[in-house]
Amino acid sequence: MENTDKNNLEQSDLNIPEHVALILDGNGRWAKKRGLPRTAGHKQGCVTVEQTVEDAARLGIKYLTVYGFSTENWKRSTEEVGALMQLFRYYLKRLLKIAKANNVRVKMIGDRTRFDRDIIQGIDTLERETKDNSGMTFVIAVNYGGRDEITRAVKKMMEDCREGKLEADSVTEQVVASYLDTAGIPDPDLLIRTSGEIRLSNYLLWQLAYSEIIVTDCLWPDFNKEELLKAIAQYNKRDRRFGGVK
Repeated sequence: MENTDKNNLEQSDLNIPEHVALILDGNGRWAKKRGLPRTAGHKQGCVTVEQTVEDAARLGIKYLTVYGFSTENWKRSTEEVGALMQLFRYYLKRLLKIAKANNVRVKMIGDRTRFDRDIIQGIDTLERETKDNSGMTFVIAVNYGGRDEITRAVKKMMEDCREGKLEADSVTEQVVASYLDTAGIPDPDLLIRTSGEIRLSNYLLWQLAYSEIIVTDCLWPDFNKEELLKAIAQYNKRDRRFGGVK
C-alpha cells in the first residue's frame, strides 16, 4: 500500500464501508522472523484482533468478519491445533469483556459441532450475552469453509423441500442466502487480506462475489488502525459497478 499520513487519514472524509471482512494471515511468519514458536504469532494475532475490533467499532464499521479457524486448519499438527484450541478458550472470555465494553454483538459462523463441549458452550454464552448490544456486529468464522457452508445450506434446503417447507421453483439468490451462516448480514463491501497472499482460501465464497479486495504485505500481528485506514482509503478510490456500467 502507498504511504499515507496517519493523521490525514483520520481527519479525512472517508466513506466507511458497512461491512469489512478480514483474512488474518501471517501469524506463523511473524513468529518465525522473531525466532519464536508459531503459537507466539497466534497469541499476538489475538491481541491484534482485540484492537481491531475496537478500532473498527469506533470508525463506524457496522459489521466486521474475521477468518479465525478454517475447516482446513485441522490438517495442521496436533500440537498447533491443540494450542489454538486453548487460545480460543481463553479469548472467548476476553472477547466477552471487549464486546460488552464496546457495545459489540458477537456472532460465530461455521460448523461448531466439531469443537469440544466447553468451547461450544463458550460460543453459545458469548452470542447470548451480546445479542442485545446495538453497536458493531463482530462475526468470527471458526471451523468455517465457504464450500462447507454452501454444502450445509444445500442439505438444509433439500430437507425443507422434502418436508414441503420449500418449493424448488421458489428458490432465488435471496432464498439461498437465507440458508447460509451469514443470513441477515449484508455481504462484505471490502475484503482485506494480510501477508501478501492473493487468494480467497475458501472464505465467504458466496458473500464475496462483488466485494472489493485489498491485499497488504503487512503480517497480521503487525496490523493496526493505520493499516485499516489505508485499506479503507484504497476502497474509497474503487468504482463499484457490480457488473454493470456507469
